[in-house]
Amino acid sequence: MSELKEKQFKTKGALYPFLKRIFVYSFRYKKWIAGFVIFVLMVAAVEAIFPIVWLNLIDNVIVPLIDGRNNVSATGQEIDTSGLWSYTIIFFVLGIVIAISVYAFISFAGRIQEYVMYDIRQDMFNKLQKLSFSFYDKSAVGWLMSRITSDSVKVTELISWGMIEVVWGTGMIVFCLLAMFLYNWKLALIVTITIPVLTIISFRIRMLILRYSRESRKHNSEITASFNEHISGVEVNKSLVQEERASNEFDELSEKMRIASYKSSFYMAVYLPLVIFLGSCAAALIIYYGGNMALTLPPGITVGMLAAFFGYATLIYEPILDISRFYAQAQGSLSAGERIFSLLDAKVQIRDDKEAIDFHKIKGDIEFEDVSFYYHRDNPVIENMNLKIKAGESVALVGETGGGKSTIINLIGRFYEPTGGVIKIDNENYMTKTIKSLRNQLGVVLQTPHLFSGSIRDNIKYGKEDATDEEIIESLRMVGRSDYINRLDENVGEGGENLSMGERQIISFARAVLANPRIFIMDEATSSVDTLTEARIQNGINKLIEGRTSIIIAHRLSTIKNCDRIIVIKAGKIVEDGSHKELMKRKEAYYHLYTRQLREQREKEMLQVI
Repeated sequence: MSELKEKQFKTKGALYPFLKRIFVYSFRYKKWIAGFVIFVLMVAAVEAIFPIVWLNLIDNVIVPLIDGRNNVSATGQEIDTSGLWSYTIIFFVLGIVIAISVYAFISFAGRIQEYVMYDIRQDMFNKLQKLSFSFYDKSAVGWLMSRITSDSVKVTELISWGMIEVVWGTGMIVFCLLAMFLYNWKLALIVTITIPVLTIISFRIRMLILRYSRESRKHNSEITASFNEHISGVEVNKSLVQEERASNEFDELSEKMRIASYKSSFYMAVYLPLVIFLGSCAAALIIYYGGNMALTLPPGITVGMLAAFFGYATLIYEPILDISRFYAQAQGSLSAGERIFSLLDAKVQIRDDKEAIDFHKIKGDIEFEDVSFYYHRDNPVIENMNLKIKAGESVALVGETGGGKSTIINLIGRFYEPTGGVIKIDNENYMTKTIKSLRNQLGVVLQTPHLFSGSIRDNIKYGKEDATDEEIIESLRMVGRSDYINRLDENVGEGGENLSMGERQIISFARAVLANPRIFIMDEATSSVDTLTEARIQNGINKLIEGRTSIIIAHRLSTIKNCDRIIVIKAGKIVEDGSHKELMKRKEAYYHLYTRQLREQREKEMLQVI
């Protein structure tokens, strides 16, 4: 199964640290947070006032009007309905206050979400730029993309729209309880006793819904993977007569998903009716006990107060629903938050020492002293390697795939650091120098070139933004492609999709040349271009490497014959070192590699003629 499964929430104590950390981002905007909280609480306060307004309307206007209507025939006086207009205006004003407050807190919530999302994405992107190659070795691109896109949206929705529910819910409960206890503590106690029961049941059912929803998503991923695997491998299933086995396995996975989905739907269906029922029980208790109090002589409460408490009993379960919804949403966002913060907390393996100083202009001497390196501790790639490259020397690294050639140039560029031994540049341990000052004097051309969206000109001067057109043109001439000069404004497309692989490689060469590097590295840089283009590039390279240290890994051995030294690498060790002529005379490892490739090339040419 995929190693990139969604993390399951198991540790209950993990929620508070997650919320605390995510709210640190929102508190960068304290004024907006304050405005948000004030207007949400204002809405809660006004809604909590409505039952009190009803109380006064019934006791001060409705009941007197009813009594007045009964006595109108006896007294002959007209009924005074002016009180109705007063309360009409009060309700109208309260409605305006709620409308303005809702607009205000939605505006603040939207701002908070967008700005916090911007901050989180910016922090993640900046961290991705700082992280070492070793991090990307273990992380899939799609997995990283989901953290910046969907995960950041999920988390920021929690601290904006989710917070509306918890702030409003908390405010409503507090304001309602205060109002009830101020007017009648006995009836308030009846409503208060039902709140813990309602809260516990609400939270428990929410967590069951979340649990089975996660199980359903997990089984859905497994079903998708199984479906894809068995459809792709249908020929194998048929040839080995395993159709029934595949069907049984799929049926088992489908059954697990059916059970989990059913349970999730069941608790979701039960949840709201159960909460409404419990709220109705509280209202029924208010009607029973409050009704008895209103009917006693003298009355314990007024009709208006009975109506107000009935309103509070039905109103108070809504905020509990919202708070439990926020809690479930927080639990659902926890895995997204963990993915985001695991990225932000990822340790930068390759970084400058606190006392590191800049390289001055590098001459280009490179020395490996007993250098060892491994990606995994039990599988060393290089062991106790000793290598000296003089400034201005051109060195080719050859050997079988996986022998350690690319690792050597990655170590020279300090994209990785040795796990043992020392690498020196100009007789100084490069660990005591800043990474930027080293790479600023390094030119690297890889086998698979990458271009950024924009023009050819933009991509060539990517590493030197202040480069003039004259410098760009000269870099193209050095790589033997003056015909690109009239194409500088041509758009390369995303990732260079508008260009062929060979054209992309030409641009990457020109980009490296423009930087005027002291150390020039080419990792099978001409393997993607045709023979004619390679010959043109080779002529430019011969000029370029004059006076510079150059390390070349070549796919075609015929292109490195003129290098000062050719080093044969096998299983992380140097097995041969010398010029082309010297190594050919020895008739050992390099000789066999070269003659085999030459023979294969001739056979290929003969087949093309035929």
